[in-house]
Amino acid sequence: MPFVSKAIGVPLAKIATKLMLGRTLTDLGVTEVVPRHVSVKEVVFPFAKFDGVDTLLGPEMRSTGEVMGIDVDFPRAFAKSQLAAGVALPTGGTAFLSVRDGDKAPATELARRLMALGFDLVATHGTAAYLRQHGLTVSGLNKVLEGRPHCVDAIENGEINFVINTTEGAQSTVDSLSLRRAALVHQIAYFTTLRGATAAVEAIRMSAAEHLQVQPLQRYRLPVRPR
Repeated sequence: MPFVSKAIGVPLAKIATKLMLGRTLTDLGVTEVVPRHVSVKEVVFPFAKFDGVDTLLGPEMRSTGEVMGIDVDFPRAFAKSQLAAGVALPTGGTAFLSVRDGDKAPATELARRLMALGFDLVATHGTAAYLRQHGLTVSGLNKVLEGRPHCVDAIENGEINFVINTTEGAQSTVDSLSLRRAALVHQIAYFTTLRGATAAVEAIRMSAAEHLQVQPLQRYRLPVRPR
């Protein structure tokens, strides 16, 4: 409710209270607001303050705040939300992929987009083999359990700029914990769902093409004040 109120410039909680007291939408002069912009909310978690805490979300997670990105389309709004949350989306460098079997096919298209944006690709050996079968140039890299040099070493050495990691099953989740923690500690943009990674790649594509613009909030909103 608070987020939607901010996104459209309408105090929905105040309006709802007046409706409960017997007023009507017509009395209050409220009409539907269709924004001409896109608003994206991003939550902020204090993962970095607690050693060993996994960054994967679950039903009991609690955020310590939220930020909001607003712009004329989704890629720009998403890029702003990540910037506000402290996530620096790279516009080049090396992208690392480690995805579960069910995600390999859609991840191939993401990898292709990253290559088109000028990224080099590295991946765990299983993911790398799949990507090569589909015509992509990608280097293989050990998982932590496969011995050194492995993916966490590469992160700590500053060799990776973007991480896509999806898991399946309890053991896979535990095995890749050190990867996610390393990305967090070294402030590398990482995404644990293909949906999030797709949004990030689109934001990177937009950021590589043009700079984000800043406007006063008043230009985005059409405030409606209940009478």
